[in-house]
Amino acid sequence: MPDLSKWIHIDFTKIFDSLLASIFIIVISLIALSVIRKIIIRLTNQSKRLNKGTQQRLKTIQSLLINVSTYVIFFIAAVTVLKEFGIDISAILASAGVLGLAIGFGAKDLVADIVTGFFMLMEDQVHVGEEITVNGYSGTVEHVGLRVLKLRDSDGDLHFVLNRDVKSLTNHSRGFKQAQVDLPIPADADLDRAISVLEQECNRLKQQMAGIINGPTVLGVETISTTEAMIRVVAQTENEKKSEVEREMRKDLKKALDQAQIKLNASL
Repeated sequence: MPDLSKWIHIDFTKIFDSLLASIFIIVISLIALSVIRKIIIRLTNQSKRLNKGTQQRLKTIQSLLINVSTYVIFFIAAVTVLKEFGIDISAILASAGVLGLAIGFGAKDLVADIVTGFFMLMEDQVHVGEEITVNGYSGTVEHVGLRVLKLRDSDGDLHFVLNRDVKSLTNHSRGFKQAQVDLPIPADADLDRAISVLEQECNRLKQQMAGIINGPTVLGVETISTTEAMIRVVAQTENEKKSEVEREMRKDLKKALDQAQIKLNASL
């Protein structure tokens, strides 16, 4: 016959107390998780005034913080519940440590991607829709993630750049741009008069041309040869207006020179 004596001495009161304590721990953990989620969402609340890139960055950070908080709280809750039932957790923690170390060595590249991606997001290095150059690729950013950066070039090719491989990144969509127009004047022309005409036209353009932050300014003769002198005109423009401003400046400055009967060399 089976030995039933060991079942007779079971302390059901202690088991019941452990069950109640475990339920209490789980409830407290769920409440804590709910509160932390609300705090994270509130701190990373997306305002309609923010651009799309910033909203995506905040959304990614929000998701990461919520996931990390969930794992930490549930791990603490599980360990506490096991302890309530008298289960020795030291061996479990030791095994988890060894397993975590092994996984860490195997997934070090993934961890490097995530860490680098996290700092790229935190430091606001790049947004979706911006023009950048990274690892020799230039194009428009389509996705900024914790593992990979997606870049669409001018030919339509989509490049996947792992975050750990991003050694240097140039963002072409931040701050102002410098528009530059070079005007080749015949070497035997009156350069002082040509510069004076261009300065007068630049003063007019300052008042009328949209997209200009500062300038345009005539820098003067940039290069000179036996056949021509190159006069350079520059202006600071809004980031996305550079090409448009250069086209307008080129057209209007040439027209001003034509009206002053100053011919340009055919190389323009």
